[in-house]
Amino acid sequence: MLRAVHIDEELDKLEFLDGRGLDTTAEQEDKAFARLADYRDGGVFAGGFSGESPWERHGNGDELVHVLDGSTHLTIMNPDGPETFELRKGMVIVVPQGRWHRFRSKHGVTVMTVTPQPTDHTSVDDPRAPGQPAV
Repeated sequence: MLRAVHIDEELDKLEFLDGRGLDTTAEQEDKAFARLADYRDGGVFAGGFSGESPWERHGNGDELVHVLDGSTHLTIMNPDGPETFELRKGMVIVVPQGRWHRFRSKHGVTVMTVTPQPTDHTSVDDPRAPGQPAV
C-alpha cells in the first residue's frame, strides 16, 4: 500500500527506550521502534533510545542510518578492527553490507534507518570471535 508518512507523528506514538541493553526485551523494542514503510527486502524504521544496542549485521545489503535527534556513537567492525563514528542530529551514514555494528548513546538518540532483512544479532564482546557465523 502506497502512503505518505509523517515521521514526527509516528515517533509521537512510540515509547522512548531509556537504558537499552542486552537485557532489553523484544516487547520493549517493539514499543520503541516503528516500521514506517516497506523498502526492498526490508523496511524504513524509526525510534529513540539511550543505552547500547547488541551487535547486528545485515547480509542482504547496506543499511542507511539517519540521526533525527540527539547523538550516538556507531561502531562498525571492519576487517582490521572497530571504527567508531560520533553521529549527531542531521548526520547520515551507510553501514556496509555484512558488517557487524552497534550503537551507544549516553543521552539519547532518535534514528531513522533503511534496513535490509534479515538482521543477525549477537551479544558477544567481539563479533569477530571464533564461532560467530560469517556472512
